[in-house]
Amino acid sequence: MADRRVAITGIGVVTAAGIGIEPFWQLLCSGASAVGPIDLFDTSRYPTRVGGEVPDFSARSHVPKSYRKSVKVMARDIQLAVATADQAFRHSGLVTKGTDESAEMTVDPKRLGCNIGAGLICCELDELAAAAITSVDANGIFDIAKWGAEGINNLNPLWLLKYLPNMLSCHVTIIHSAMGPSNCITCGDVSAHLAVGEASRYVTDGIVDAVIAGGAESKLHPLSLLRQALLKRLSLTGDDGLGGHCRPFDVAHEGTALGEGGGLLILEDLAHARRRGATIYAEVVGFGAACDPAGIKVTEANVGSLHLAAAKALADAGMSPDQVDLLIAHGTGVAAEDELESDAWKQVLGDHRPPAAAITGAIGLMSAGAGGAELAAAAMALHTQTIPATANFKALADGCDLNLAGQSRPGNLTYALSGAFTIGGQSAACALKRYDPEQ
Repeated sequence: MADRRVAITGIGVVTAAGIGIEPFWQLLCSGASAVGPIDLFDTSRYPTRVGGEVPDFSARSHVPKSYRKSVKVMARDIQLAVATADQAFRHSGLVTKGTDESAEMTVDPKRLGCNIGAGLICCELDELAAAAITSVDANGIFDIAKWGAEGINNLNPLWLLKYLPNMLSCHVTIIHSAMGPSNCITCGDVSAHLAVGEASRYVTDGIVDAVIAGGAESKLHPLSLLRQALLKRLSLTGDDGLGGHCRPFDVAHEGTALGEGGGLLILEDLAHARRRGATIYAEVVGFGAACDPAGIKVTEANVGSLHLAAAKALADAGMSPDQVDLLIAHGTGVAAEDELESDAWKQVLGDHRPPAAAITGAIGLMSAGAGGAELAAAAMALHTQTIPATANFKALADGCDLNLAGQSRPGNLTYALSGAFTIGGQSAACALKRYDPEQ
């Protein structure tokens, strides 16, 4: 990377563990899981009925009073992103128009950027159905011509604005008065790593003094659950009798549990952060991305050339594989994917087996939000010198060879590596370094 260093000065997390970094980190270190029954919609006719649902969530308390009417045109994904951003800025100590409308911002708004990973947001079915039913003919058949001429007019004129993926970044930049680069990346589970990697370039290239980056998504939607069930990626067994606890890399792994939430980091020029006396949790020192065209066959396991992305991240950081002190794996809990991911890490790290952790079993698979939470876990691990537990882990599955544990462990951690992949064939990885105030 360039001479400008990228400090992580704020960590915002909204997950099934609750709102904020504290409950998230406490959950990961406890080895427990927040995956449980889904209450957002009726799951009685689905093969699995559990997920990582954010409890008692409302975005209204995370936006300024003057902006609360806008929550009505935010899908749940957007609301999660807005709440996560609020947490990240407050955790960083930066003052924005979103954290205090009446105060002067402590970062130049023209040099404050935003890059958020998002998913393909599913529309609310009752809202769409209410309009669609008006386009049914006398025989009870949906008439597309009638829909175009009449039915579509029964949707709220602002309907589409609730479901555009770029709206995550749009609302965050408006709320916090960020006038620097604003972008949205929609690449499934890789979105957040890509967003953080790209945003780190904004800092090193001198384009911004600070940028909020990561991802958010809610996979707890009837259509999302149905799609993953049809792809046969969901766990169908669980200790609670309802089915669904995810067990990454474990001998009993047989599927994933969907989740929702966000993970957003405040990336800041180190000199800027030092001048204002910010707490620095870690540094972003490397980034890499790759793809595997074979991933277009989404019914076949694929980890998107993760080994190439991780090798690029290490090279970008100027690191050798044996310098990796902690691996935060993606760990979907889908057996074939876990095996391929484990092999990818082995290709990169060789015989070096650093302590590793996977957080999916604790909070569910958040897709676009997953990488942000994984990088948050990596930063907190470096900051606290603690290796988080891997929830639901008891023994390694055949074909998996990662140094995991079901309990948290103390560590001597300088460098952490985190990577993710999509079933569509893309991958990305980021390398983080423990902050040393003497350097």
